[in-house]
Amino acid sequence: MAIQTEPGIDEYLRKRLMPVEGAIPHLARTDMYGNSIPAGSVGGDLFEYINFQQRYNIDARIARALRLSKEYLERVSEGQVPRNSVDQFVHWLASNPPPNGLQEDEYRRAKSSEQLMVAENLRELYTSAGVLLVDAQGHGIISAKIASTVHDTFHAFILAELDRYGRTTPKLFEDINLRLAQSVTARNALGRDAHDESREIATMLYGEIRPEGQFRFVNFGGPPPLVFSAEFGCFVPMNTDYLVQFPALGLEIPEDHPDRNKYFSMALRQRQINASNIAEITLMSPGDIIFLYSDGVYDGSDIEARLRIERIVRDHKDRPAREICNAILDYALTQDEYFRQIGEQDLTDDKTAFIIKHG
Repeated sequence: MAIQTEPGIDEYLRKRLMPVEGAIPHLARTDMYGNSIPAGSVGGDLFEYINFQQRYNIDARIARALRLSKEYLERVSEGQVPRNSVDQFVHWLASNPPPNGLQEDEYRRAKSSEQLMVAENLRELYTSAGVLLVDAQGHGIISAKIASTVHDTFHAFILAELDRYGRTTPKLFEDINLRLAQSVTARNALGRDAHDESREIATMLYGEIRPEGQFRFVNFGGPPPLVFSAEFGCFVPMNTDYLVQFPALGLEIPEDHPDRNKYFSMALRQRQINASNIAEITLMSPGDIIFLYSDGVYDGSDIEARLRIERIVRDHKDRPAREICNAILDYALTQDEYFRQIGEQDLTDDKTAFIIKHG
């Protein structure tokens, strides 16, 4: 009788952080593919498709929002148990009349309309897809655990976002940023010591793709996306002033956050993230490409490396996104082999690449 053994922590984390090919979203006029290769048995890079239709029951969520929009308008009989949060507030309102004279019917109409907005936002998920890239500094088990923490936090918060708004909002990213911050008084996700000058860092880029070629994203410390023009055969210059980038997760707590004095902050930000901080790139022509990556593939600054990757994309631009992505990762692996040959193994790192090709 064969004895089954539980997987080791390396194998468990490696499988947990690797993308699942069956989750690749299928959007009109969009070909996408990404992959992640750890530098060792396990790494700190995490890449994941967010396939809204596959992961969430959008139909059921829309039906619930429409049901609530009607239910919120219905008054409850005296002595009836509150059915929902609106009933609970109305019950409180009866004994705590606000100075602005808010009336029950007025409040019920507003909350009913809010659910109609939620249903409308949820319908957009039928033609949207998300992508999550996380890069925890280093490439060992601890880095993998940090990346896993970001992953779990993201998915916990996105459930609340879809329930309340029917989509992701800037609040999601502010909450993740706070979750990874260094607490003044308590242990936190990264187990930092207030007296230790070293900091364990995790960067995160999350974006959502639409068939029209629109890519809206928020970037915490990751290298900026590159855009390849099929017409000109090169990466096109972008005005980075409009591509808002925050420091790595947890390093910057906004001054107007109510818990600001409970966390260490290495940088100053006056206010919390809002819609104006969401960056946007739009692919205009068929064959245009957005390239997302971790610094194990390209650190965003080496001109020679950028030109080599540009040449690879140009040589493969007429091929599917999978082939373009794999060609870039093959190049990155050859760079690692070169580092080993010259005795610079420390320069190797986890590698993640993601290609969005507009059709």
